[in-house]
Amino acid sequence: MPEEKLNQIRHTLAHLLAASIRTLYPNAQNSIGPAIENGFYQDFDLPETISEKDFPVIEAKMNELLMTWKEFTKRDVTPDEAKKEFAWNKYKVELIEEFSQKGDQLTFYTAGEFVDLCRGGHVEHPHTDIVPGSWKLDRVAGAYWRGDEKNKMLTRIYGLAFESKEKLDGYIAMQEEAKKRDHRKLGKELGLFLFSDLVGPGLPLWTPKGTLLRELLNDYVWSLRKKYGYEKVTIPHITKKELYETSGHWAKYADDLFKIHTRENKLFAMKPMNCPHHTQIFDSEPRSYRDMPQRYCETTMVYRDEQSGELSGLSRVISITQDDAHVFCRESQIEEESLKIWDIIEKFYGAFGFELTPRLSRHDPDNFEKYLGTKETWEKAEGALKDLIEKKNAVAIDGKGEAAFYGPKIDFLGKDSLGREHQVGTIQIDFVQPKNFGLTFTNEKGEKENVVMIHCAIMGSIERFMMIMIEHLGGSFPTWLSPVQVAIIPVRENHIEYAKKVETDLEESGIRAKMYDANDSLGKRIHAAKGQKIPYVIVIGDKEMSSGNLTIEKRDGTKDEQTLAIFIEMLNGEVKNRSLN
Repeated sequence: MPEEKLNQIRHTLAHLLAASIRTLYPNAQNSIGPAIENGFYQDFDLPETISEKDFPVIEAKMNELLMTWKEFTKRDVTPDEAKKEFAWNKYKVELIEEFSQKGDQLTFYTAGEFVDLCRGGHVEHPHTDIVPGSWKLDRVAGAYWRGDEKNKMLTRIYGLAFESKEKLDGYIAMQEEAKKRDHRKLGKELGLFLFSDLVGPGLPLWTPKGTLLRELLNDYVWSLRKKYGYEKVTIPHITKKELYETSGHWAKYADDLFKIHTRENKLFAMKPMNCPHHTQIFDSEPRSYRDMPQRYCETTMVYRDEQSGELSGLSRVISITQDDAHVFCRESQIEEESLKIWDIIEKFYGAFGFELTPRLSRHDPDNFEKYLGTKETWEKAEGALKDLIEKKNAVAIDGKGEAAFYGPKIDFLGKDSLGREHQVGTIQIDFVQPKNFGLTFTNEKGEKENVVMIHCAIMGSIERFMMIMIEHLGGSFPTWLSPVQVAIIPVRENHIEYAKKVETDLEESGIRAKMYDANDSLGKRIHAAKGQKIPYVIVIGDKEMSSGNLTIEKRDGTKDEQTLAIFIEMLNGEVKNRSLN
């Protein structure tokens, strides 16, 4: 089914929901109800509280009304006619006045006995175009009118809608699987991270296991960067206001910065990004063409004053750990340096089974006032990225208006195991900040030449990548990344000594092993180890002690019998190759 037709179905269902609520709750006022990804919603000012328990009655009324909706009829109306029709609905009156002031033509759409203010976009024959069983109501949420917290909180009812019952059932099954894989649930069960009311929302605390995961991921990124000549740098977490005034960030993001007033009445800010600091390292000494490029990288936290309502698990936090890097290069070196970054991104995400799609995130030419720099520099930067995409024989999504305010970028999009798309790594070309900071080098002719800056994040935010990875893998990390790679479980007390020897031999070979020798029953200990999604479980009893062979159970339930030496060799091979297994 064409996307346009599906959106028309979803928009029609939003109207049908409004009609049903107004029938069941005569004093209800509906406001807006658009089609959205996977469905629709409608906002209401209701005379009483409703919940998901009321959905069966609402859905029954929607099905009843749908049979009477043979078609939509359109009627152009004047502002006075519109206000008269909706005198009972203050939200519609506000919209009518707003549209009238803009000079927009007002239109009513009628289906059955239901009339609503709308611009259109419905199916022609709702009672036949909407497939039975292809939609359902999903959940209730709160939403401020016009998205403004100063306005009244309305009741938002979400619905799901697809072209067929099979598509709807598939989506619901995927959502159920997503709940099982929710990183907040798995993070707690696997003991990776936590949030504390005393510390504050959006400020995750990482356990030893979670910290090990972060470090292993960061080490992998560093190993990929190191071979391309990157060097580590370190910067402070705060800065004078003037640094961000020079970079242009203060004018754009002053409200998003954490500000620090010193006892000497000086104003500092917690860094929301690292690039301005890195410019000062580059600018600390004169540079020649022989010094170019300079490649700096650093994994460090930045801080952004996010509103509490926007915070969500690891996907949106206040303290953001970036595996950040900046290349200071000549214009003629853009392609070579960017291709190296592209290769790093492909290799890193390939280790997790992600297939990447590039998106050219460019400026919006109709709103150029949003950006820093000149049109010429933007055309040059976007041209360099287009050449890069062509060089890679890639097909890129057009991301008009998705650029940062100081430069265009290639954002890489990856689909996870549930088919959800995430923005992951980034390559960004920046002519603006080097100019703001006066960054130059001396070329072969002894003349000053302007520097180009390439921003390149691989994971971007480690917190957000951890969220994506945990849910993508369902918490079943590959052997190289698992905090515990092997669980050793002695059957009885007389097997503990031998089990400890196996544990020691594994650890001395660089394998992360843990023995489960608590007083619990064997079954409970095996269940505990498997609950931690450990790649390999070894149960040691009389047979293992007498034969010298180990019975090894993999995470998928299959078993194998091997000597300890062969098992260690296999594990080290998995770790070295970063096998996804």
